[in-house]
Amino acid sequence: MDHFEALDADVFMLQEIKLQEGQIQLDLPGYHQSWSYAEKKGYSGTAIFSKEKPLQVLHEVGTAGAGEPDHDLDREGRITACEFEDYWVVNVYTPNIQPELARMDFRMRWDDAFRSFVSKLDRDKPVIIGGDLNCAHEEIDLARPKPNIGKPGFSFEERGKFSELLAAGFADSLRELNPDVPGLYTWWSYRANARANNVGWRIDYFLCSQRLMPSVVDAPIYADIHGSDHCPLGLILE
Repeated sequence: MDHFEALDADVFMLQEIKLQEGQIQLDLPGYHQSWSYAEKKGYSGTAIFSKEKPLQVLHEVGTAGAGEPDHDLDREGRITACEFEDYWVVNVYTPNIQPELARMDFRMRWDDAFRSFVSKLDRDKPVIIGGDLNCAHEEIDLARPKPNIGKPGFSFEERGKFSELLAAGFADSLRELNPDVPGLYTWWSYRANARANNVGWRIDYFLCSQRLMPSVVDAPIYADIHGSDHCPLGLILE
């Protein structure tokens, strides 16, 4: 709560809340709470806390793609999408592809549906996407790229889908502002003192509609805030 109050953000976005409805009561004066829960207990889930009341809140991407709805994609509470007057805010916790790329099919279906979902929103008004996308996009986005090529979080398939998302009209805000700066990570293994040595990965992002980039002032990483193997990041707009 100290960090929450100090940051005083207009919108907070949480991933992997691992809660069911009714398991927690948060007293957050001045904030509207929007939650998405996984069907499986103690798993996944997302939430948005916003000073402005959303016009509407969406929780599903499985109906966004072409063809038959893919309802399996919506059983894990992986998005909370809030519409505000001037833009959409989409909080996402992208599925992990798992060891040995075991969840490759699910992940590829997810990436395609999510891209369709945010692209449709973008036709209405600009979109801000924030969250754990479970992918380091380029070699600059992880400390040790060579031994991780083709592995979960840095597979060619995941990186290719990330590129398709950017090509659909979205900008990686931090990398747009800091195109060549290494060492900007948001996740560190608990092993081998990785965080203290900054042997990390950038797998959490704020992406936004390209037309919003002129309003982006900064995309900070709050690496000094502990409490998770991830750290918070921000997006500041004029």
